[in-house]
Amino acid sequence: MADSATASDDAPSFLVRHEFLIRRLHSLSGLIPVGAFMTVHLLVNSSVLNGPETFQNAVYQIHSLGKALPVVEWVFIFLPLLFHAIVGVVIIRGGLPNTVHYTYAANVRYTLQRATGMIAALFILYHVFHMHGWVHFGPWLAAIEPIGGAKFRPYNAPTTAGIALQSWIVTAVYAVGIIASVFHLANGMWSMGITWGVWTSEAAQRRALKACGAFGVLLGLVGLGALGGMRVYGAGEPLDEARQVENRMYEYKVGAGEASPAEHKRAHEESHAAEEGGVAEEERAPDEDQAGELNPSQKDRTAE
Repeated sequence: MADSATASDDAPSFLVRHEFLIRRLHSLSGLIPVGAFMTVHLLVNSSVLNGPETFQNAVYQIHSLGKALPVVEWVFIFLPLLFHAIVGVVIIRGGLPNTVHYTYAANVRYTLQRATGMIAALFILYHVFHMHGWVHFGPWLAAIEPIGGAKFRPYNAPTTAGIALQSWIVTAVYAVGIIASVFHLANGMWSMGITWGVWTSEAAQRRALKACGAFGVLLGLVGLGALGGMRVYGAGEPLDEARQVENRMYEYKVGAGEASPAEHKRAHEESHAAEEGGVAEEERAPDEDQAGELNPSQKDRTAE
């Protein structure tokens, strides 16, 4: 019986027994759907550079999925992302043996791939909390909003995203997170090609490295451009003009039956004024009381 217990203790774990399959699924999920979603996500966000109406219209198209949207998000985004992140952490912690040796294993990119994976995972957790609050549950969202969560409102997409990014510290966190995520994807594409035997010769690997590097640089510029573009519409005159565009689009979409009335998806003028005041308090004119008198009329326009 002792020998049987010892043999049972020495038996390889489930992860070790299925290492090949798990590594292949982990590699594949990093490209499709996780990497594909991130690419589309950054491209959609960068549409704000063409004006707030372009980005807002893209968000309306996404939310036109209605009740199917949460299903799509969980099946094609969150679950694959969780799988990729959890397996990645297990690999980093040594839960899976590194039985296959590639020439890049001792390279700086190997270390950066793991480091940027951890940074990207932490950033995504923060980003989803910051903009969406993790889960759409009324009492939870009401509780976390005062501490910096759930700042994004889809029917006021450019301005609520812009307001949420007004802090230079938050902007810096996003910049680091975007760069880390993009590097992790681009370098992961190159290593995936080796894992799947797409490019096996040294010459093919060099060509693939250049192509993946170029892709990473371009996508990084798209992501940082989207970040800067969003930030523009978070304060001052651009904020006011973009909010007017959003309100007109909302009224048109609802009137045309292209969107259902949903106040929880819209920003409130009170929070708009409070956020704007917190960011630009030092730039306000001395007669702040006169500016405060505009709030009732703003509320009236929102009610209309």
